[in-house]
Amino acid sequence: MNIKTKFIIALIGSFSLCSLGTYRIVTDMLPEMSLIVAYIFAITGFIGVIANGIALKKVQST
Repeated sequence: MNIKTKFIIALIGSFSLCSLGTYRIVTDMLPEMSLIVAYIFAITGFIGVIANGIALKKVQST
């Protein structure tokens, strides 16, 4: 597995984590997840999407 594939997998994982947290915050449909956990998922997922996107862009440009 090369480095580009690793960044793509990490980007997909971060995006899904951010999406799950945002879905819980907006819809309030997942009562088993507390709201603080949803905020943590949304924030850390967003940071991961930004960081992995920048890293992937750097790998593709070289």
